[in-house]
Amino acid sequence: MEHRIIDQQLDLLRDKILLLGGATEAAVNRAMQALVERDSELAKKVLDEDKIIDQMELEIDQMSIEILALQQPAAHDLRFVISVAKITPILERIADHASSIADAAIVLNNEPQIKNYVDFPIMAKTAAEMLRSALDAFTSEDSQLSREVIKRDKEIDSSYKRVFNELLEMMIDNPQSTTGAAHLLFVAKHLERIGDYVKDICELNVYLTEAAFIKHSKHS
Repeated sequence: MEHRIIDQQLDLLRDKILLLGGATEAAVNRAMQALVERDSELAKKVLDEDKIIDQMELEIDQMSIEILALQQPAAHDLRFVISVAKITPILERIADHASSIADAAIVLNNEPQIKNYVDFPIMAKTAAEMLRSALDAFTSEDSQLSREVIKRDKEIDSSYKRVFNELLEMMIDNPQSTTGAAHLLFVAKHLERIGDYVKDICELNVYLTEAAFIKHSKHS
């Protein structure tokens, strides 16, 4: 009976982390849509919905603590709960980056557009796809998929370097573009950080499935 109870609780925990992941992915996509379409109302919606994501994080944290305290899981089950406890704040941080992009969108939407935004939705699409695949890998316990997702972070890093150099050159050539270019640099950096956080989720999945640690990505 006790075994069945913990299985039910772990299934519920898995469902909750997927809901949080879905909300986080949606936040990234909507924040980018708000930027590209110059839709400040949508950006404000992203900021409002961040409170819901924060509440979801708290609920998962509480449930993880209760399972650890009351069910005392072992071996794989213990690694699963620990992984969830570590992934939850990562997802919340990704959502915070989406909120920061939404904040930047509100500012940029009130300024003349200084460049084509084509690079940013590509970076955001890659980040969102990586996040979805990372969560799929976590729920299916597919460490190989996790390793493949980690490799995709190079795509975001490459785009970030290209955008950084382009915007830096723009600020040098046209000082009047400095404010807008600086906000776009922040947007690019937020997307680059999201890619790093997705890598961390994948590394935790490798820990879950293989009980092995692989190198953490750097944080700034």
